[in-house]
Amino acid sequence: MSFLDDETYLLETEAARDLYETIEDRPILDPHNHADIVEIVENDGWSDIWAVQGATDHYVWSMMRKRGVDEELITGDAPNREKWDAFAEVVPEMAGNPVYEWLHLDLKRRFGIDQPVSAETADEIWTETKAQLEADDMRPQELLREMNVETLATTDNPTSQLEYHERAVDEVAGVDVRPTWRADPAVNVQQSGFLDFADDLADATEHDTGDFAGYLDALEATHEYFDDHGCAASDLGVLEPVSRPVSEERAAAVYAKRRAGESLSEREIGDFQAFLLEFIGDLNSEAGWVTQLHIGALRDYREELYDDLGAASGGDVSMGDLNIAEGLDYYLDRFDGAGEIILYCVDPSHYPTLTTLARAYSDVSVGPAWWFNDSPFGMDHQLDYVGSVDLLANHAGMVSDSRKLLSFDSRFEMFRRTLANVVGKKVERGQIPLDVAEDLVDHVAYERPKELYGF
Repeated sequence: MSFLDDETYLLETEAARDLYETIEDRPILDPHNHADIVEIVENDGWSDIWAVQGATDHYVWSMMRKRGVDEELITGDAPNREKWDAFAEVVPEMAGNPVYEWLHLDLKRRFGIDQPVSAETADEIWTETKAQLEADDMRPQELLREMNVETLATTDNPTSQLEYHERAVDEVAGVDVRPTWRADPAVNVQQSGFLDFADDLADATEHDTGDFAGYLDALEATHEYFDDHGCAASDLGVLEPVSRPVSEERAAAVYAKRRAGESLSEREIGDFQAFLLEFIGDLNSEAGWVTQLHIGALRDYREELYDDLGAASGGDVSMGDLNIAEGLDYYLDRFDGAGEIILYCVDPSHYPTLTTLARAYSDVSVGPAWWFNDSPFGMDHQLDYVGSVDLLANHAGMVSDSRKLLSFDSRFEMFRRTLANVVGKKVERGQIPLDVAEDLVDHVAYERPKELYGF
């Protein structure tokens, strides 16, 4: 069996191979990613393979650190060629991690390179990819069309003016590029940057955020602005969800205390977050947006990395001891039937909670295996579990969650192959007829996210 063989990679049965054939060429709908909208619209392309594969990817950074590569050769000022060589030297030691497969899928699908990356092949791959990256068909917009990306939704601060999204309407032909309203800075009142966000919100909207009423008006204004620009969803990352009835007066008092520079108690932080979660839920319900909740990521856990490099540098971890069911109880009842809600978790031990919540509420869906779980192993486990307890037909589909455009296709291919394999094994075991399985995988791979997000 050859490495990444088209016929057998992740496809363990004849039924799985038949099912994959039905979905492998379906357009990509990517409702959640971290693509650089400026990079897409400017369409300048990349200078070398490190710029494509390593410059923005904290997955790569984490794996290089684990193999002892000096930080100067990861996020430091070393030339890209030296960073690529350092990466290539330790790539063989990454075998078994999805980073290894994504890298080689990218090389195979986009550059036609079948050689495994190593210290011995680093120079040849650098030279070949550098030559190919100079071609016009390797620029971002051309690659999106080649990868058959129909829709992608970037992740955007509510204060964003979305000028590049406006340009994308006319300048990115054949791809529907939308913003997503990322509510984290608006909800996390305890974080050091909260007051700066409130001031930026005032500048962006010309609403006075000195008091809480003005703050809410400003948030609503950005929500309407995003809606006018085709936004279909909000996104909120919370360590542990808190929902309970909280009055506006109570939330206003917490806001005033924070603006006065006073410290907040855990109860005050929770009350503020609960009020904002409900407030945002109302805005989303009125606009017909999907509410995405990403639960359980303990951000910036490794203090040295955060101090040296800032957020999203590879120092985040999974938090397991969370009471998600009780934390969402009030919220899910409050918005029962009022709009689609998608739940993501980092710790796979939370799948039973998320899946049974989805089973209990018709408009709640389990999101794709996220972050540390978006490997063949993690996706296989999640799809099998969701399909057994809830309905696989109600799974939210796939998102790339990627910061590098070149990997969109590879991540969706990995998901679709895993989906075909999970369902294919059920066909082989006599659990599902083949024609029903074909409709099911097509629905999850394409039709479900299209209907869920209204693309």
